[in-house]
Amino acid sequence: MSSQSIAPALHGSDQPDPALLRVTPLFRDLDDDLLWRIARISTIITAPENTVLGRQGERVDCVYVVLSGQVAISNEAPNGDQAVVEIVRAGGQMFLSSTLAGLPLLLTGHAIDTTRLICVDAGGLLDLIRSEPTLATAILRAEALDFRQLVRQVCDLKLRTTAQRLGCYLLELTTDQKALTASMRLPFDKRLLAARLGCRQENLSRAFAALRDYGVETHGARVILHDIAKLREYSVPDDLPDGELAF
Repeated sequence: MSSQSIAPALHGSDQPDPALLRVTPLFRDLDDDLLWRIARISTIITAPENTVLGRQGERVDCVYVVLSGQVAISNEAPNGDQAVVEIVRAGGQMFLSSTLAGLPLLLTGHAIDTTRLICVDAGGLLDLIRSEPTLATAILRAEALDFRQLVRQVCDLKLRTTAQRLGCYLLELTTDQKALTASMRLPFDKRLLAARLGCRQENLSRAFAALRDYGVETHGARVILHDIAKLREYSVPDDLPDGELAF
């Protein structure tokens, strides 16, 4: 699959409205004056499907916040094997730690579908962090939540089978945590889902087959959970909360 690159923060349209910044978890609790200052160093861009927003080993000069669409974050081993570390959806941010530290990216990000993003200039953001303790606190909290998410993934890989990991993922997609049943569509194709779960496509197919005994029915991208309680008991998801800023 071919990919195209986009110059960060240079090929966008307008500056974001401060109200748009406030709907993102990263900037939600900042005051209006600070949001205006962040807006002045930001640009909204639209990235077509397969656009590469930053490559592993390169430096980028902005922090991305996803407004709509999805971005796959992946790492490639020297032998060419690739692993999808995360799928960043609306409200999520990317490349925060590497960009602010001025270090090469450890991961590549590419748009899964047409994606709108806010690009916040890294130099300007660093200047604001130095003078605004509330922004520094927001950045630290975002980094802490990213670290918690990473720890969860490591524990998931070490403690759960592929079928259990798939079960946990499907439970995350349910919008009503008290529901007995649920119906949903997978947000991306099964090839990408397999990479996100750390398995091969054939292992993902076997995992879906194993989950039939726990009430999981599939019709292409459509998934029906007939018995959420039974699936939860089998998958044993980590239900520890991340707080209101989690995304």
